Amino acid sequence: MREPNPTSGNAATDVNAAARVQRESVLVIDFGSQYSMLIARRVRESNVYCEIIPHSADWESVAYLNPKGVILSGGPASVYDSDAPLAPSWVYDAGLPVLGICYGMQVMAHQLGGEVAPSAHKEYGSARIDISPDDETPLFQDLPASMPVWMSHGDRIERTPPGFKSLARSENSPIVVMGNGAGMLGLQFHPEVVHTPQGKTILENFLYRICGCDALWTPGNFVSDSIERVREQVGDGKVICALSGGVDSAVAASLIQQAVGDRLTCIFVNNGMMRKGEPQAVRDTFERHFKANLVYADATENFLGALRGIIDPERKRKIIGEEFIRVFDEEAARIGSVDFLAQGTLYPDVIESETTDNSVSAKIKSHHNVGGLPERMKLKLVEPLRYLFKDEVRGVGLELGLSEEIVYRQPFPGPGLAIRIIGEVTHDKLSVLQNADAIVMEEVRKNNLYRELWQSFAVLTGTRSVGVTGDFRTYGHVIAIRAVSSEDAMTADWARIPYDVLGRISNRIANEVPGVNRVVYDITSKPPGTIEWE
Repeated sequence: MREPNPTSGNAATDVNAAARVQRESVLVIDFGSQYSMLIARRVRESNVYCEIIPHSADWESVAYLNPKGVILSGGPASVYDSDAPLAPSWVYDAGLPVLGICYGMQVMAHQLGGEVAPSAHKEYGSARIDISPDDETPLFQDLPASMPVWMSHGDRIERTPPGFKSLARSENSPIVVMGNGAGMLGLQFHPEVVHTPQGKTILENFLYRICGCDALWTPGNFVSDSIERVREQVGDGKVICALSGGVDSAVAASLIQQAVGDRLTCIFVNNGMMRKGEPQAVRDTFERHFKANLVYADATENFLGALRGIIDPERKRKIIGEEFIRVFDEEAARIGSVDFLAQGTLYPDVIESETTDNSVSAKIKSHHNVGGLPERMKLKLVEPLRYLFKDEVRGVGLELGLSEEIVYRQPFPGPGLAIRIIGEVTHDKLSVLQNADAIVMEEVRKNNLYRELWQSFAVLTGTRSVGVTGDFRTYGHVIAIRAVSSEDAMTADWARIPYDVLGRISNRIANEVPGVNRVVYDITSKPPGTIEWE
């Protein structure tokens, strides 16, 4: 989210799923593409609000978002398969501009009477397209007649639907772009990826010139509108906020404090699974930068007791979520007359946790503040950041005047070190991991890598290996180092940390952390792995 130049109007946003209403939006219909989230990010980067919705969504479930256009994502299916996901009929009946991308283009052609068939020459990677000289759409305005794009498809359009015509061709296909002159367009390539250099301009032409969107999605507009919506939801009630010390909960707390003032109480729960020295550091940071009431609850033994004997990571997350809510309920009872619980839940948390019977995207894992929450809660949720990406949250934090110390803190999972300890969580294992992780963070900061990395941390792998310390055989823990670069945590690449830095980290951990005799570096990207090990 960036401040465009110029802007007009106010962008509406949400306090929770039931309360949000948008002044304008673009809907991204997900057909299971690995790039669906990237499409949404590119739209948001153009200061237009958008949401990803399942292909099964009906008009009544999305009309309140005031859509001005629809984007059909790519996907792994073929439209001629018997169970291929298709677009709902309202997409074509609502009179909205529609942009089909890859599989989305094929869906459009198939449903509107065209012909899609397997291509004799599958295209994966870079290709060049030539725009038709009689193209009159604004989609390629201010762009060259020939340009490189990124392809990823095995099917192609053999015949356009009635009323459509080919607007561009490639070496392998005479129809790589199609349109009907009335706002319905299809692209066989992916404009959302960086490998399509003019992709950003193509998407912005669709958003601004074809959908008629205004650049309303800005940090300033988000802040002012969110404050009003929190006031509408909370009324005269009292709110407690789950404060973790991270940017998400800090921004949520700051927004809510501006909305309700001293009716907000922040509760910082020490679950015993934070980094070394972090509980006191969080309290010190909060006292320097916030004026809200703070309650500190040390529930270390409660959490460790609840996790005793638990190995399955999903069970860990759910137990931690349930235990957090229990602590919050107890603290709320002490405060008295509290109706609302505020959380810093983000859009990637929601997407990775949610799944539906009709969804073509698989559930990855539960997040303790989404899938880990108990079904029945005494407190109502207030989640002003629920539909923001991390970089958007940081923009809002800066807009609110929060320090860079808070805004640029690396993400830390709500369940903490519990999901960086493979297997059962114990006091001894926590001590080993906290000491190893402290060394990682010290070296990352010392070498000015902290702001370059999305996350960097240590994992206690649950594996033991033979080693030699002095003249003695050891059988010690294996620590894995994980460091990644990312924009939103939905995809990530392993970080190329300099060898000498990795060497110092390894040497220090093996020498300074009792019980560890081997250090490895995780070079797995996401996908196929996730950032966290559990």
